[in-house]
Amino acid sequence: MRKMKTILIVFLSLLFSVAAEAQVFSLSVAESRARENYPLIKQRGLIEKTGMLTVSNFAKGYLPQLSVGAQGTYQSDVTKINIPNAQFKVEPLSKDQYKINLDINQLLYDGGMIRNQTEVAKLQSTVEDNRLEVEMFKLRERVNQLYCSILYLDAMIAQVGIVKTDISNGIKKVSAQLEGGIAFRSSLNVLKAEELKTEQRKIELEASRMGILQVLGVLTDTVLNENSKLEIPSLGEVDPASMLRPEMELFKSQLALEGKQYDLIRSKASPKASAFVQGGYGRPGLNMLQNRFDWYGIGGIRFNWMIGNLYTSSNEKQMAAIALKSIKLQEETFLKNSSAQVAQQLIEISKLKKLMTTDKEIIVLRESVKTAAAAQLEAGVITGNDYLREVNAEDQSRQMLTAHEIQLVQAEIQLKLITGKK
Repeated sequence: MRKMKTILIVFLSLLFSVAAEAQVFSLSVAESRARENYPLIKQRGLIEKTGMLTVSNFAKGYLPQLSVGAQGTYQSDVTKINIPNAQFKVEPLSKDQYKINLDINQLLYDGGMIRNQTEVAKLQSTVEDNRLEVEMFKLRERVNQLYCSILYLDAMIAQVGIVKTDISNGIKKVSAQLEGGIAFRSSLNVLKAEELKTEQRKIELEASRMGILQVLGVLTDTVLNENSKLEIPSLGEVDPASMLRPEMELFKSQLALEGKQYDLIRSKASPKASAFVQGGYGRPGLNMLQNRFDWYGIGGIRFNWMIGNLYTSSNEKQMAAIALKSIKLQEETFLKNSSAQVAQQLIEISKLKKLMTTDKEIIVLRESVKTAAAAQLEAGVITGNDYLREVNAEDQSRQMLTAHEIQLVQAEIQLKLITGKK
């Protein structure tokens, strides 16, 4: 039984080890998880709920509006009717008077004010939602930067491994020569010192990679470790002429909002009409000749026009027009800057592709020189220093190719970001 448990533990350990080694992370997954787990995305639900409540409140303006009022007054004098030699006497009203009433108002016409207020509330929610998308796009840019940094470090670590292998081969050859008495100890020590420097470089690169992985893991709410592998993204064709950035939707919604604000200003200055009913109980009632408590009721149609709104509507319309022009200028500026960035990235991509072509040619030449130097080192013609010089020269050429490859990926990703392509 104990042996079976041991076998099971070893099997599970190997299984988890393979799973860890096989953990692959893609750029699209990183972007998606970062978006899902970023606290700011929860604000979208709040924006939607606030918009719905605001619209609901405006819609209630079409419902009958009820109000209850009551008052008690005392006045210094009342109207008296005194007719000389009259056969009857009119009792004067009491100086203390009371009433309680219920008013019901039903809107008939408001110049489209409630409709425009409702549309403005909806557009304000859309604007806030688009502002949120712009902020989330900044998160996408950050994730892309971290992802590309890790890709670059991965490439550098792989290159360090190649250099270390070359130095290790040189150490073996010089060690054999030292045993044969045809090489100096100093030549071997030079190679060993360089091997240690290479190991230090690997440690630094791995530490930097782990640090950036931890940041990416926090943003994506994903456990990433030294075994996590990042895919080099496969980038399709990007149409430089298309602009799908969230800023474009923000400008569009802002323009629509300002246009609707103009309609709201106009409706505020329009006349309003409503039907009303008032019922109550008080002293006196509607019959002013009866000094007693009585029920009363009146109804009719009320017309109202706030002339004062006309004084300010002209200035408000001008302010709305200025706001529209300002948004259009912002949109125009954004498009111009984006077009300049696209042109710059296209030039950068073209340059990097040309550099990579020459990098590969240089590597072929440097590799042949290093191979010859390895043979010369084995034959005792050159020293370890001479061999290291050629190893480092090839290493530099490979590093340049790696740097240009990652820079090309970054440039293509940046082009996608500038144009807003997913």
